[in-house]
Amino acid sequence: AAAQAHRHTDGGSPSSCRGQSPAAPDSQNYHQHIQGPTHFPPGRPHSPPTHHRRRPRSKQELAKMPYTRFVEVGRVVLINYGPDAGKIAVIVDVVDGNKCLIDGPTTGVARQVIPYKRLALTDLMVEFEKGSHSKTIEGAMTASDVISKWETTSWAKKLKAKKTRASLNDFDRFKVMVARKQKAKMVADKMASM
Repeated sequence: AAAQAHRHTDGGSPSSCRGQSPAAPDSQNYHQHIQGPTHFPPGRPHSPPTHHRRRPRSKQELAKMPYTRFVEVGRVVLINYGPDAGKIAVIVDVVDGNKCLIDGPTTGVARQVIPYKRLALTDLMVEFEKGSHSKTIEGAMTASDVISKWETTSWAKKLKAKKTRASLNDFDRFKVMVARKQKAKMVADKMASM
């Protein structure tokens, strides 16, 4: 169709008919020439390309992954939104890809279903079975000493310092400023004497 659309009127080569305009193609051939065929050849149905399926990762490959915090039963999480913000709890069961069931009998968090976007995964883990009762979870958290381990992390210390700064009044902030200046002066004098 494209060859017929560009064929010249006298049937000669393009070099033998310079200066002459080519014959106007009919509308059907011109449409196929510009936009291509409007149907697919038989035996080749139009379908999106298929992607190769990945094989399951081995334990060695998982060990090399940079991520070590996963949504799993027993994972200790920090609640970052809502009435229980700032408290820790443990994942009791995974509901679906958007939310999970948590419980915190030793931290004052009631058993509830909460979306993942309101949680932050920590490095701490507690051993218990999926869907365990609150009494069982309380014993597991007490045995693993989760609260003490959490309070010794830098994450918890930063949150505590942020909460303390937010609760200061003007006079407390003034005392902090004076203490910082005194500390800076002591460091400068020590460096100058060395």
